[in-house]
Amino acid sequence: MPKMKSHTGMGKRVKVTGKGKLVTEQAGKRHLLEGKSSTRTRRLTGTVEVAKSDVKRIKKLLGR
Repeated sequence: MPKMKSHTGMGKRVKVTGKGKLVTEQAGKRHLLEGKSSTRTRRLTGTVEVAKSDVKRIKKLLGR
């Protein structure tokens, strides 16, 4: 059997912490920023933990 390959694109988007949590950048801060308030764009900086409903799917893509 061939080896399972991890999904390269997902590997670039998601980091796994030491305890095994999945962390990613917040969505919504790429474009159309002029229409968003400064408060909103500041709130979107930094990393967040991946939603519980997505964890199983993302771990499978990462080969974990």
